[in-house]
Amino acid sequence: MVGPKRHFLPLILISLAVFIFYNFHHSSLPPSFPESNPTFPNPIRSPNFTFVIKVLAFNRLAALSRCLRSLAAADYLSDRVHLHIHIDHFVSDNSSHLDPKLLEARRILDFVDGFHWIFGDKVVHYRTANVGLQAQWLEAWWPTSEHHFAFVVEDDLEVSSLYYVFVKTLIFNFYYNASNYSPSIFGVSLQRPRFVPGKHGNKLQLDDKTRLFLYQLVGTWGQILFPKPWKEFRLWYDEKKAKGNRPFLEGMVTTGWYKKMGERIWTPWFIKFIQSRGYFNIYTNLLHDRALSVSHRDAGVNYGKTVGPDSNLLEERSLDLNLLEMQPLRSLKWFDFCFREVHPGKVVSSLKELGSWLSSLQKRDSFLLVNLFGVSDAVARNLLCHFERLDIRNYILMGPPSASLFDLARRGHPVIDVDKFISSVGLHKFTSQGSNFEAIKGILAKTYVIKKCIENRYSVWVMDGSMLLTSNLLSQSEAPNDDFFVANNLELFYAKSSFSSQKIWVDGFVSKVVVTAESLTGKDSSTHDRLSFVYIVTKLLEQNGARIRKVDESSYGAKIGSGSVSESSIRDKKLVYWSTEMELDSIQKWLGELNLWSIDTDMSCTAVVCHES
Repeated sequence: MVGPKRHFLPLILISLAVFIFYNFHHSSLPPSFPESNPTFPNPIRSPNFTFVIKVLAFNRLAALSRCLRSLAAADYLSDRVHLHIHIDHFVSDNSSHLDPKLLEARRILDFVDGFHWIFGDKVVHYRTANVGLQAQWLEAWWPTSEHHFAFVVEDDLEVSSLYYVFVKTLIFNFYYNASNYSPSIFGVSLQRPRFVPGKHGNKLQLDDKTRLFLYQLVGTWGQILFPKPWKEFRLWYDEKKAKGNRPFLEGMVTTGWYKKMGERIWTPWFIKFIQSRGYFNIYTNLLHDRALSVSHRDAGVNYGKTVGPDSNLLEERSLDLNLLEMQPLRSLKWFDFCFREVHPGKVVSSLKELGSWLSSLQKRDSFLLVNLFGVSDAVARNLLCHFERLDIRNYILMGPPSASLFDLARRGHPVIDVDKFISSVGLHKFTSQGSNFEAIKGILAKTYVIKKCIENRYSVWVMDGSMLLTSNLLSQSEAPNDDFFVANNLELFYAKSSFSSQKIWVDGFVSKVVVTAESLTGKDSSTHDRLSFVYIVTKLLEQNGARIRKVDESSYGAKIGSGSVSESSIRDKKLVYWSTEMELDSIQKWLGELNLWSIDTDMSCTAVVCHES
């Protein structure tokens, strides 16, 4: 019953050997994330790993036979690969159909018992009661080490004989090669990407040169799971399920599936987990609707009747590309649930890097600089959820180096490491610690960022994290006509890209800001008001005769924490703001009453909002 072991083209085998040797002895590409950062630990580097195939079966003997034969026909390169077959029990309903169900179960068990697997251990798990597809997936695997990988295969799948050589090469390249490793990757999908779950998202389109890319969506038609993220998911799932939570994620088609099918399916749970952690999956783009794993979409939980194969199986006879060519991680594209491109790992630490980031902006007119000094993680995450809702994509976050700041970068939010940034412009003395050094570092970083933006013809808004926008300040209708704009007593500032503003914001002006900040270093709390960026810069701009439009904060924004503030009262406001002394619980309470608190207990957005690019 086992098909003959297929032999690969000599060129592919030679390519694999050369690739493995090169990656383990001549790795030279720079890492995607700082290796010294404890937020991004790499697994132990070892070429030895365990690969186990988890086949999930129920009552489809013909499908299971096709699936197992395709697995046995693959080239496993003389490796030990284990096969575990999980057979769910039929539903015992005491009906007149009980005897046919018993007979079908016996036929499946007889076939599996007689199936010859020569590549490793064969284990059969036949359940005593029906548990359904969700439990079949969730209970199929618990990794025993960081070198234990699972390939989960539903019984109506068929795999290419080339799949294992591809998977092994990919694991070596993106898991064991430190240059290409990322903690954001949870696995590899062998199916053809076909689906965008975010409502109103972009069409799934890729150019013909793209072979590998990263996409947040899990693939259920041939998914390789990495050990650490799967363990993390199982523990997360246990906690959420025990506490009565549900995997609701507004704006996602999969939430509708869950509301209709409930616990019969598992993917909405995993999708919510992926969204909360900011994880991604590796996908292939093999052209001509081809894939290394194909679902025949036989009648079952997901389909009422058989639909047929979703893709064309890639086989050796149709191989017209280098399947083992693996681009470095830094050159791959990453896409979110809306199939919008994201750029994880962007940490700006110098003026040169800032200029490079500015050149990558999609809207080449203005952007938003957000100060996160003194801002809690929850407030920062909530602010980013509102950026998504308002379709604000041209922004950069600045703050002191911390695990939370680098985690935002890992998730695709560009950040400025303020300590390294101001050190890069020669202000090493301001990286010391002190009673007001944090405020001064923020002032200096904002000043240099604005200078770089104006030089590169970008207008820039500057805001603190202690406010929440209710409208998109980057839209054309919101852009002030004046060179500079301030909201009195708010750390909200606008610098227009113009000849006159560039003439003012030159090295001489920046030097005055530095001197002013230096004069305030180490002063007592009585200088608190003068440590305001807006206060310092406005005074200096006035001395230079700049055109500044000032707006009273009461007409521009609504302050929460006192008085009467309601949803109707903020409709004509650009933002809401609060005192930096306000406790997080109070901020959450006020914003919740205004329907502006948009994160859950995982500090992840309660909705996915897609805007067509």
